[in-house]
Amino acid sequence: MKKHPIAILISGRGSNMRALIEACARPDYPARIALVLSNNPDAPGLETARAAGLATLAVDHRDFKRDREGHERAIDAALREAGVEAICLAGYMRVLTPFLVKVWQGRMLNIHPSLLPKFAGLHTHERAIEAGETEHGCTVHLVTDGVDEGPILAQATVPVLAGDTPESLAARVLEQEHRLYPQALADFLVHQ
Repeated sequence: MKKHPIAILISGRGSNMRALIEACARPDYPARIALVLSNNPDAPGLETARAAGLATLAVDHRDFKRDREGHERAIDAALREAGVEAICLAGYMRVLTPFLVKVWQGRMLNIHPSLLPKFAGLHTHERAIEAGETEHGCTVHLVTDGVDEGPILAQATVPVLAGDTPESLAARVLEQEHRLYPQALADFLVHQ
């Protein structure tokens, strides 16, 4: 089986990254992680990736002041040098400029903790509870210029239970994220 080289972009602990690392370790999985990149040199997920024997790189956005495209050009150069074919955003907490979105159009995936198109952006669990939703979940989608607006590749649902807090709902959704993201990535790569 062909193992497509992918990059994972993180900003923090990288819990979805860990799920992808486990999936990529399987011989029958169609991806291998060529690079884990973070905009935050202190991201705990970088140490997790290093411990798994993966190549890591921090491209600190603060070094670029307000030059967001310059930051993304440095990221793009690193991705190309690593031979990456697809990108998985996994808790990457930067809104991308049109530069990186266009260069990687159709090859950049994101996981979002809601059933898009509902609750794009932040604080999705709080908003779902406040809205009285009975169902919530997560979505894997392709990245486009609009925040959380790209074509949906896969979704998983969880019930919103009476007495749910944002934290309890988030924990159930995160379990589904860890299952859904590797599955959606595999399906995406096999049909490329």
